[in-house]
Amino acid sequence: MAFDGIVTKKVISELESVLIGGKINKVFEPNKNEIILGIYSNGKNYALDISIASNNYRINLTTTSKPNPFNAPNFCMLLRKYLVGMKIKKIYNYSLERIIYIDLEGYNELNDLVSKTLVIELMGKHSNIILLNDKKIIIDSLRHLDSFSGSSRDILPAHEYTMPPVEKEDFYKTSKEDFRFEGFLTTSIPDKYNGISKAFIHNTLNKLGISDSNYSNNDLNKIYDYIKEILDNIDSNNISMINFDKKDFVISLAKTDEQLQANFFLDDFYKQKEDNEVLVNYRSNLSKLVLSALKKITKKVNNINSKLKECEEMDTFRIYGELITSNLYRIDNSKNVQSITLENYYDNNKPITIPLDKTISPSYNAKKFFKKYNKLKNTLSIVSEQKKEATKELYYLESIIYELENATTISELEEIDAEISENVLFKNTSKNANVKKNKISKRNINDEYEPITYNVDGFTLYVGKNNKQNDYITTKLGKNEDIWFHTKDIRGSHCLLKCNGSKVNDNTIVACAQIAAYYSKAKLSSNVPVDYCYIKNVKKPSGAKPGMVIFTNNQTINVNPKKD
Repeated sequence: MAFDGIVTKKVISELESVLIGGKINKVFEPNKNEIILGIYSNGKNYALDISIASNNYRINLTTTSKPNPFNAPNFCMLLRKYLVGMKIKKIYNYSLERIIYIDLEGYNELNDLVSKTLVIELMGKHSNIILLNDKKIIIDSLRHLDSFSGSSRDILPAHEYTMPPVEKEDFYKTSKEDFRFEGFLTTSIPDKYNGISKAFIHNTLNKLGISDSNYSNNDLNKIYDYIKEILDNIDSNNISMINFDKKDFVISLAKTDEQLQANFFLDDFYKQKEDNEVLVNYRSNLSKLVLSALKKITKKVNNINSKLKECEEMDTFRIYGELITSNLYRIDNSKNVQSITLENYYDNNKPITIPLDKTISPSYNAKKFFKKYNKLKNTLSIVSEQKKEATKELYYLESIIYELENATTISELEEIDAEISENVLFKNTSKNANVKKNKISKRNINDEYEPITYNVDGFTLYVGKNNKQNDYITTKLGKNEDIWFHTKDIRGSHCLLKCNGSKVNDNTIVACAQIAAYYSKAKLSSNVPVDYCYIKNVKKPSGAKPGMVIFTNNQTINVNPKKD
């Protein structure tokens, strides 16, 4: 992320405009990497979000509410003890360092005027939040560091605070004549100067139309002037935050009418980023759970297939037994016979060699063959039913995987999570799976379903986003005259066209089939077969898993998937 020294400078400038003189009235610690300060200033309440997460480190005002742990962590309790009731006197940093100092002043329990300094170090995985007394002695910090753990300094209570070593040059102390480089500018400038990111330089080169590798001294002068103009306007509304390369942001020369544009840009940016991370992690955890169950069922199917393969030879054992029994009068019934050759009256009396157990007589061998035949016959009956059930379970698990692949919001994942938690397939695996459980309201689980809706030629088409919604639109929402769509033999959503007693023309059928094809695993294919029939011909068997139905009197149409 491009939360560099220039961004830090702009954020501090905006914070100074609204927070100086404000009083801290609340302190929260939503997670181990984040502190939120509630500040009352100039008749308004502000929330200052400070995050030291290695990939999301930042400081900015926020309007996003976050869960407050029932039991406050130790550092949160310490900040409440020392900071609540104190006023903000100054917010600043030095040069383009990503270290922010917040000077505070207030009265202690003895009514003595005291001062404290909150230091926020935003340095990737080395980020920290440190509270100092008026003598710059550390009271405590969110992370404790010492030389034994590889740190260049001790960040421990009762130790004197020292700044981290600075290894790069200060741009403020550089003249235009000294601003000279060789090689790629997007690496050489950030490598030389503190607080200037690669994304900022990349955006600068794009804005000025300068090549990263082929440039002149005049080009370098233009870059120097641009950076200096940015820094000279840091307190004005002539610069603002902009998106860069979709997944990043930079400061740019762009006018804005918003007083806190940079702060709330960052708030929106990081909220979306963190929501996406939660979505990805939540989906990943649920996928692990489903894949674990899928692995078990696949192993079960493989075992069933092995048993079925054994059952293929059961008729051979029956024939062996019958041939021996019918020819006992011709066979020496003594032991030590390894095999016998007889005419197979099931195959035009062709000779057949039957292997025998020489430790028992041929007559007992015949009984052994009949016993094996009966055992395999019973096995075939049992495992055939087991395979039907296992196949249904595999189909169901594959439908869950399809839903997870297509889920785009936390609420959709919560609905899938709720469906999984109710299914016996996941009872054993869920004990060992580290699945993050989000709070799911009863409304999401039981009361309301929100399938995707389309207006097709004046008719409403409902598209299920998961198995529960598929069941809802098929068994609850659909009436006899409504038309049901589903891709033929391909995993996909149930689609229901509400006809309301009106006749539906062929063009509408085609449009609905195209949408059904889009909401399936074949959405990137062409000429996809889609089955459709009246909803009265769609039945859900008793005990069937969510989303599982059977249908009759259907027609099939081949279409190219289309979302609109």
